Amino acid sequence: MTTLLIRPDDKTVTITVQQRTLRAPQDAFRILTPIDLQTVFRPVFPFPGISGVKNQTEAWDHAGPRRNPQFDDGSQADEELTEYTPGSSFAYQLTNFTNILSRLAAGVRGEFNVNPDGDGTLIRWTYEFKPLPGRRWILAGPFAPLWRRYMAAALDRCVHVIETEKNSEPVPPRAS
Repeated sequence: MTTLLIRPDDKTVTITVQQRTLRAPQDAFRILTPIDLQTVFRPVFPFPGISGVKNQTEAWDHAGPRRNPQFDDGSQADEELTEYTPGSSFAYQLTNFTNILSRLAAGVRGEFNVNPDGDGTLIRWTYEFKPLPGRRWILAGPFAPLWRRYMAAALDRCVHVIETEKNSEPVPPRAS
């Protein structure tokens, strides 16, 4: 059983981004959940991109699988899928960072929610950092806008992958 990183009384730093797609929620979720991390997590200064994933032994389609994202600066983290609600949401936690995050946070809880939005889908992605003692001000202050920019760029690429996936109905062009 997974030991959850964040407890109700923890003082965390939460950053959320969201974006819409014209794809139906079931298509968005089906494409998003196993998405190739190297495709969507590219470097956005000052943060590295993901160069690969090691040690993933199970499909990313239920709570429990683990893997080690590899960053293009040579660092890595431990990742575990902690919640999975088919067609709707999934959550994961990242711990044991070997980069600068190891000095700022005990770990992170990430969560994607896929919600109906008219004829399409609203994707909401939240990162909840559990700061190390005395580091919350850094995460909530100068770090937060930089991380939000990183997340927005990655979510934009996720939506691009979702909308160009060949195994789904074509997405009509957006009105100008």
